[in-house]
Amino acid sequence: MLKRLSLRFVAVFALCLLVTSAMLWPSSPQNLAVEHRLLTSGALAAWRSGRLIVLVRHAERCDRSDNPCLGPIDGLTRPGGASAAAVGSAFHALGMPHSDVFSSPATRTLQTSRLMFAKVHVLPDRQTLCGRAIVHDVYTHKLVGRNLLLVTHSGCISDLERALGYPHADNAEYGSSLFVELTAHGKLKVLGSVASQDWHLALEQLHAYAGTGITRNGLTDL
Repeated sequence: MLKRLSLRFVAVFALCLLVTSAMLWPSSPQNLAVEHRLLTSGALAAWRSGRLIVLVRHAERCDRSDNPCLGPIDGLTRPGGASAAAVGSAFHALGMPHSDVFSSPATRTLQTSRLMFAKVHVLPDRQTLCGRAIVHDVYTHKLVGRNLLLVTHSGCISDLERALGYPHADNAEYGSSLFVELTAHGKLKVLGSVASQDWHLALEQLHAYAGTGITRNGLTDL
């Protein structure tokens, strides 16, 4: 009887540990578009100081959708193009003077990056700023005092998340953005992500924040 009780206690204790671990170690980065997290996470301050690395997944690809193509079959859908332009407007509302934009050379990422940001630096191949060396590579591309934005693929975003402590994160959605801070100690810290459809919530946080320079017209345009 005592042995059975002991086994039950161990089982309950192990279950409690699993539940606690799941709560303390979330599988995916937090959503910055809600609960004022764009502000409380430090993402806005880091953006204004040029300390952010932001990985943006391309918009909806046409070869995996029934929606009409924007152009080539290996590019975006028309709704994907509209979504990319809206996300670009959100970043411009944050302010782009201190940001450098790079893009994977794939058709869908090039279309996305040009609709979002117009002028971009095209990387030599898809594996640049991707794969196991992604942490090292972002350090080499990130300039002091300037944000680094990369329009890329879900697999590359997963590579960075895995390297920074999120090995079980959900795959990045079309047009979503992962925010990573380069701290004063030279470490990379995941702050969270914003889905393409949630940018209006994120910008509403900024509009409520004194001194952002975000206007109601800017919010309405999104």
